[in-house]
Amino acid sequence: MAFTLAIVGRPNVGKSTLFNRLVGKRIALVDDRPGVTRDRREGDARLGDLDFTIIDTAGLEDSREGSLESRMRGQTEEAIRLADAVLFMTDARTGLTPDDAAFAEMVRKSGKPVILAANKSEGKVGMAGAYEAFSLGLGDPVPLSAEHGDGLNELYEALAALMPAPVHEDDEEEDGEDDGISAGDKVVPPEDPEKPIPVAIVGRPNAGKSTLVNALIGEERMLTGPEAGITRDAIAVDWDWGGRRFRLVDTAGLRKRARIEDKLEKLSVADALRAIRFAEVVVVCMDAEKPFEDQDLRIADLAAKEGRAVVLAFTKWDLVPHKGGKAAKLREEADHWLPQIRGCPVVANSAATGQGLDRLMQAILDARTPWQKRIPTNTLVRWLQETIDHHPPPAVSGRRIKLRYMTQAKTRPPTFVAFCSRPEALPESYLRYLVNGLRESFDLVGTPIRFHMKKTDNPYAETGRKIR
Repeated sequence: MAFTLAIVGRPNVGKSTLFNRLVGKRIALVDDRPGVTRDRREGDARLGDLDFTIIDTAGLEDSREGSLESRMRGQTEEAIRLADAVLFMTDARTGLTPDDAAFAEMVRKSGKPVILAANKSEGKVGMAGAYEAFSLGLGDPVPLSAEHGDGLNELYEALAALMPAPVHEDDEEEDGEDDGISAGDKVVPPEDPEKPIPVAIVGRPNAGKSTLVNALIGEERMLTGPEAGITRDAIAVDWDWGGRRFRLVDTAGLRKRARIEDKLEKLSVADALRAIRFAEVVVVCMDAEKPFEDQDLRIADLAAKEGRAVVLAFTKWDLVPHKGGKAAKLREEADHWLPQIRGCPVVANSAATGQGLDRLMQAILDARTPWQKRIPTNTLVRWLQETIDHHPPPAVSGRRIKLRYMTQAKTRPPTFVAFCSRPEALPESYLRYLVNGLRESFDLVGTPIRFHMKKTDNPYAETGRKIR
């Protein structure tokens, strides 16, 4: 059984820095200002030979009921409830504060085993602050520096004392009398070959992305509220639907580049763009009351240029008055404004009522099918010849352009290569004609298509003769 450790403490004590060090990746946003982390984030951590799940949490703060800070604290309390043990962090540089004492009492009441860590303990000042942490009554503090990696040996010893002893193959029964199978014939269950389908949920700020994820998985996993820009980190959640595994990645809202000046927002945007690049399907959320704004179109175009399968999700559908014919109009507008992914799935949904959520998940699977489709080369060659016969490429400067061969170079997204006598002279309009023909002939509607032209070698180049 996996062991789960939750890192908690007041803001700006270095929780996310330690999280990044233990998971071995810079995936949690880190900044000098307090309160950067808002949602809880899980990761697979390793310290020596210890493997465990670690949860990064928002800084604990005193707050009034219903405020954003109160909701952040609720996420931290949920992380403590889910964890097997708690790593309570203090800042040895600034010393203890009244909040440290109050939150230490909260952690103590949880009944979970606690490791007390005094971060930023490098130097004489830091060590003095580490000794001060004894007064919290949570045991001996582990002095460490998450930024420099100091004190991890002591953290390993404290963590190893709490974790269950690992089960080694030598501990298995050798004769297998209990199950009737000899030790040499132990049956190992096959690993699930179906990896989770990565799905990035993107859109403008306050488009309902986090609320949509919560509605899909059926729990308040993401921090939500009326404030725009609550989400900062890209948070991944694994979830099963219809017998398939998905990894839903909630992302920060993407504003116009000219409006992004804050360093932290730049980091959040970079995190969201990274989620798009590593996704297979990108769900672009648009407010159904104000769809197809300039930034909506830019985000959808960005996903298409990255070669991802795209689904357009129109959120807050319950707030739209006079819905008659509205869905069909959205379909027409999507094809008009986004011709590069013409025919992509369009789903109106409401996280509040649950309307359209199953259709959205089915649309994700439908969008993925053409995205990873492969077409045999001989089929493509025949199609190319028939297309040319029906509408040959135009002559440029009195010389005819010859298209001789075509193949599919890769899938995900479908990428095609055609060999041509003069690719630089082929008009852009004819390329669009070929791409649209591929969409219609091979059911590739709604998916990005990459089409490359390569020049065919002149077989008479060495002899100096010309192709006639």
